[in-house]
Amino acid sequence: MAATPSSSAAGATNIMLAIFEKKTNSVDLYRPLRNYIAFNYSEREAQNLEDDLQTLKQQRADIERHSDPSLPSRRDLLQSYFRALCLVETRFPISPDPAHVNALTFVWFDAFKPKQKSSQQNIHLEKASVLFNLGAVYSQIGLSYDRNTVDGRRQASHAFIAAAGAFAYLRDNASMKASIGGSATVDISGECAGMLEKLMLAQAQECVFENSIAKGSTPGVCSKISRQVGLYYEEALAALNVAPLNTHFDKSWIAHVQLKSALFYAEACFRYGLELHEKEEIAEEIARLRSAINVLTEAKRNSKGAAAQILDAIGKLEANINRNLERAVKENDRVYLMRVPSPSSLPPLAAFSMVKPMAMSEVLDASKEKMFASLVPDSSTKALSRYTEMVDDIIRMQAEKLQQASELTRVRLKEMELPDSILALEGNFTLPTSLKEDVEAVQISGGPAGLEAELQQLRDLRRVNQELLVQTEELLQKEAREDSQFRSQFGTKWTRPQSSTLTKNLQDRLNRFAGNLKQAAESDGRIERSVRENSAFMSILDARPIESALPTLARPIMSLDQNEDAIVGSLKQSLRQLETLGAQRAGLEDMLKEMKRKDDILPKLMTSTGSHEDLFKKEIAKYDHICEEIAQNIEAQEQLLMQIQAQNDEFSALFNLEDYKASREKCYKQIEAAIAKFREIKDNINEGLKFYVTLQDAITNVKQQSNDFVMTRNIQCREMIEDVQRKVANMSFQDKNSGAFSSSYPPVGSQNQRPSTQQTDPRPQTPYYQPPEQPPVSSYGHPLPSYSSAAHQPHLHTTFHQHLPLHTNPIRFISRHQQSMANLHILDGVVHTIMRRLSNLVLFPGLHILFHLHTLHLIKVDTISSNSVNPTVFYNKRDYSFRHLLNKSDLDIPVILKL
Repeated sequence: MAATPSSSAAGATNIMLAIFEKKTNSVDLYRPLRNYIAFNYSEREAQNLEDDLQTLKQQRADIERHSDPSLPSRRDLLQSYFRALCLVETRFPISPDPAHVNALTFVWFDAFKPKQKSSQQNIHLEKASVLFNLGAVYSQIGLSYDRNTVDGRRQASHAFIAAAGAFAYLRDNASMKASIGGSATVDISGECAGMLEKLMLAQAQECVFENSIAKGSTPGVCSKISRQVGLYYEEALAALNVAPLNTHFDKSWIAHVQLKSALFYAEACFRYGLELHEKEEIAEEIARLRSAINVLTEAKRNSKGAAAQILDAIGKLEANINRNLERAVKENDRVYLMRVPSPSSLPPLAAFSMVKPMAMSEVLDASKEKMFASLVPDSSTKALSRYTEMVDDIIRMQAEKLQQASELTRVRLKEMELPDSILALEGNFTLPTSLKEDVEAVQISGGPAGLEAELQQLRDLRRVNQELLVQTEELLQKEAREDSQFRSQFGTKWTRPQSSTLTKNLQDRLNRFAGNLKQAAESDGRIERSVRENSAFMSILDARPIESALPTLARPIMSLDQNEDAIVGSLKQSLRQLETLGAQRAGLEDMLKEMKRKDDILPKLMTSTGSHEDLFKKEIAKYDHICEEIAQNIEAQEQLLMQIQAQNDEFSALFNLEDYKASREKCYKQIEAAIAKFREIKDNINEGLKFYVTLQDAITNVKQQSNDFVMTRNIQCREMIEDVQRKVANMSFQDKNSGAFSSSYPPVGSQNQRPSTQQTDPRPQTPYYQPPEQPPVSSYGHPLPSYSSAAHQPHLHTTFHQHLPLHTNPIRFISRHQQSMANLHILDGVVHTIMRRLSNLVLFPGLHILFHLHTLHLIKVDTISSNSVNPTVFYNKRDYSFRHLLNKSDLDIPVILKL
């Protein structure tokens, strides 16, 4: 019959060990550190760090005098002070060296033999002692919990785990440095720290075992947990039995650990025996129970100095084991008759650890502390630079691998024309980017369908130019007819030059323009023929979208196994997987860059007390998993590309992809040729439009000159008629008795010109219009010359000064001779002629005027009459003519001029 849990060792023993803290002498950190800062940096820097120095001074004082009796507060103080010491270590070299902080000496006493002490002029002893005290405080916290409750045992277990972590950190990071020179006490040695780590783990596992019993766990589970407790105590006992610990610790320590080790081995055998009994493995049960009895008997021989509670627990457990052993032996003798194996032949009991030392690296990490942050030694700066270079090399190498993988994918897919062939099968194929842009440009400009509208523009412009040319020719022909009529009517009295001699240059230019128009019409015809001939060829460019004009990849008409869909589906799936790998590569590259951006190890460099190489190796290791993912991604892509190649070969053969490629390339070339032809026709049309616009300006200019010529000739005609009539009238008055002369002349109005009655002094007239020489207007592609360039303008050489005083203003002279309002029309014409020719530096040969002024601007002419009419004359820059409102009865019209 199995014993109840209450009868086990778990219910009887509550004896566990806690460690007392080390003691120390007081030391002033403030003054030596401040002097070092002021000397090596600046007094200003020392003043800025005053608060940090005071904080460090206060922490050391609290460590010395135990100002706060609370264990959690003491724990927090020790952790904060240790982090501060890490910052001090990397910034303040403490040693006997004169260039270092040599005024500090740390003194610490042994925790187990208080009469022994260690004194060192370095910070390693200080750090090791603080770590020891941190583990000791954690052990005291664990012992302070009530282990009669489940929650108390759980909290105690966590505290012992933390104590084990502190002693493990002491062993791995501080003991060796503090022991250099042999002046350190035994309690902070690596051997003692390791022993205390195992002791704290044993007590933590013991708390777990007690909770397992309380929760009613199975005997097998309890056996494994108990065995691990015994193993931890055995490891601690082994350390206590060798130098230097065997002579350093009191015998009661060794007895306690030895009894605990035996107790939990026997407990494990007892619990395992319960499980064996249930399985009816009586022989092994008997062997396990006998082994437990032997161990307990041996332990009791060395129990001097052990606590009575442990001895009581051993006694109770031994009684339970003997009872179960007696029962098992009887059952085996009566029922099972099994051969009992010897204890030495039994396999070791299974063990299961439920605890491990707490990682103190995060708890004691000083990289996030701000104390003395402004002090950065050169060695740390150089180390940081070297680490940055190492990270950059990794980032660059991995980024190159990712880029090469992406480029390889692009090239391989292009060689296989994927996914274009899949898109073509689905009708989603697109043109190459450059060709598509060219097609879009053609369609935006109107496309082939819009060429007809532009051809109509050519026709309209050609018609307008033809009409302007005809109007100009008719204007000159009409003036020539009128001149011929007056010449035949007046005979020798009509002394002005013939129109044909004056308009020769104008006629020549008009003839050239007519020739230009004829050639342009022929060019237009050729363009229209080209449009008609290539309309069907270029119609492909009007397709919207242009992809609708491309050939499609059709499914095979006949298939033996009907597996087209399966082939296409597998190829699509592979392409999707390849796309996923590409997206993963982009994400991995971003992760690398983000890690580098956040990777700031300067605080760790400033707190690291070990080798920089070890720190670099540890920090660089965090990039390993990304590098491994990149390698896996590239390898997966290579395998996938090989698979896609095989699938694409099968797809190409099934869908006759080569013929499709040939027809597609042929269509591409057709589109390119259509674009070229469209651009050629478009350029020709644009050249024609430009030609017609330029020619229209030239013809308009000639027409304006012709209008000026005709108007000037009309003025001259009226003057000559008046002069002839005046001479005839004088002759008639002198010879009225003779009656020898009588003549009648047709009215001027019959010439369909504006009437004018202005009288001027008769003067012989010379030819007054000599059109400038004009080069011929070429057909498309040749710009027209300026028709009023200075090279074609005649000099202002006149004979008008023969009839006027040298300094007489011509306008004022004309105004002085006007006698009635009717003469204003003639004045208007004369003033227009003067202003027009002065503005353009062109004079007709028939009107010679000498001006000493370079420019004359007519601003406004006001008329004051008895009828209170205020006519106004305006100057129009566009056609260089006057617009006037006049009352024929007005007299004395002043002309206001501004020079």
